[in-house]
Amino acid sequence: MNVLRRPIVAGNWKMHGSRAQNAVLVDGILSQLNASKIDVVVFPPCPYLAELADRLQGTQLQLGAQSVCAESSGAYTGEVCAAMLKDGGCRYVLVGHSERRSLYGEDNALVARTFV
Repeated sequence: MNVLRRPIVAGNWKMHGSRAQNAVLVDGILSQLNASKIDVVVFPPCPYLAELADRLQGTQLQLGAQSVCAESSGAYTGEVCAAMLKDGGCRYVLVGHSERRSLYGEDNALVARTFV
């Protein structure tokens, strides 16, 4: 059986933006969304996730995180686990990004562990 997946359009903000810029960008995206057959996801920097989770509640715009730790808990300063992201309103997360691989040495084994 062939199952068609729902297309996703996503925007990774990388390390750009501010609270004011985020508000303008999100308002612009929301003003253009309609009941479409695609999911639209934004991936803002981590400091803005909670604020945007509140702002996007009840809208069609979805929230994602730019990175996640492969570990589920522990003494990993600066890291965040999948359960924390989900609890904070994220439905998506980027893993295996080329920048994480080249700058931080994330390899296939680590990326694979992150999916579990």
